[in-house]
Amino acid sequence: MVKPQPSAQAFVAATSFLALFSIVGLALYGLPLYYDFMVKDFGWSRTQVTSGNAISKLIVGPLFGFIAGWLVDSFGPRRLMLAGVVMAGGALIGLSVMSALWMFYLFYLFNALGYVCGGPLPNQVLLSRWFEKSRGKAMGFAYLGIGIGGAIVPLLSHWLTQQFGWRGALRAIGILIMLIALPLILFVKESPEGKTQKKSMQLAPVGSVFRTKAFYLLALGSMCSIGAVGGANQHLKLFLSLDQNYSQPDAAKIISLVLAFSIIGRLLMGWLSDHLAKKYVMLLIYSLICVAIPLLFFASQPVATYLFAAIFGLGLGGEYLIIPLMAAELFGVQVMGRLMGVILTADGVAEALSPMLVGYLRDTNGNYHVGFIVLICMAVIGALAVALLPRRKTEVGLHPLSGSQVGELA
Repeated sequence: MVKPQPSAQAFVAATSFLALFSIVGLALYGLPLYYDFMVKDFGWSRTQVTSGNAISKLIVGPLFGFIAGWLVDSFGPRRLMLAGVVMAGGALIGLSVMSALWMFYLFYLFNALGYVCGGPLPNQVLLSRWFEKSRGKAMGFAYLGIGIGGAIVPLLSHWLTQQFGWRGALRAIGILIMLIALPLILFVKESPEGKTQKKSMQLAPVGSVFRTKAFYLLALGSMCSIGAVGGANQHLKLFLSLDQNYSQPDAAKIISLVLAFSIIGRLLMGWLSDHLAKKYVMLLIYSLICVAIPLLFFASQPVATYLFAAIFGLGLGGEYLIIPLMAAELFGVQVMGRLMGVILTADGVAEALSPMLVGYLRDTNGNYHVGFIVLICMAVIGALAVALLPRRKTEVGLHPLSGSQVGELA
């Protein structure tokens, strides 16, 4: 096994960086910035504007999550990523011309498909194939794309909205997603050996993983914590601008600050995961989410809001990064695509239902108090599940891999 050239690894890391920058940073974190405009222009409720994300992920996740994982393991991530970028960018362009609720749901469906096909799942597998000892740093760098994209998109969206209106802003960002992400994906290799290695790769059995306690603790922990993060993130602009009467520039500044701190979180958690037991890094991340959300009760005080942005941002930075690293630690890279397909599907369901539930509770009660309490409970359950995880590789009939074996499987 020839060690991958650093230049080739750098190209792979840059490809994942730009893909995550576009599909997650610009699209996923960008869309909630337009919910308040939709509430005002169409008279939709908070439940309705958050239900597009919920319904699309509930349809796409169970139907395509495991299939996407199998496709990545069998054929490599590149073609799936190409389709994902086109669908994610096209979805925003479609949302910019919608005039009815059914169109909102239709284009959100394509947004969810873009996320599954071009987002964390194929990028996690791509990076796991190309990196071994420095996998945490590579993931941390690639996931910086989410933080930088998410930090830029509130300010970019505000500027574009002032120039072209919110519809023109959505259209511009959709085009930008495709221009940024597609070029590198077209030329990236699936693995250090390229296409010839894929044909000879044998899929390892995954059934034994699903019979372990560790799998269900990991799934429960990630579902609860990501549900808490998604519920807070999807409603943050609505909460600040409509409930707390923050101006559009001030709300954009706070949301941008959250994502700016997530950049620090990704670098820090990526580095820590290469030097400490990943279980403890995951527990630290989930604990930050538990501490941050209660600060939203004091959002009328700017100091509390900025403190929330800092703590929540640090936790957000490591939230998605740590899950594949923990999965690889426990179960090995042989089953990563299919395993993460299942876990990310479950996480997607939680991330979809949580914002809609919080929106319903806000519409019913007239404030976010009950919704925030629910998010806090979810975050605590997630942290407790992670605390019960084993530190080391679980015995599921898959033997730990040496460096050369990892490379051969790539």
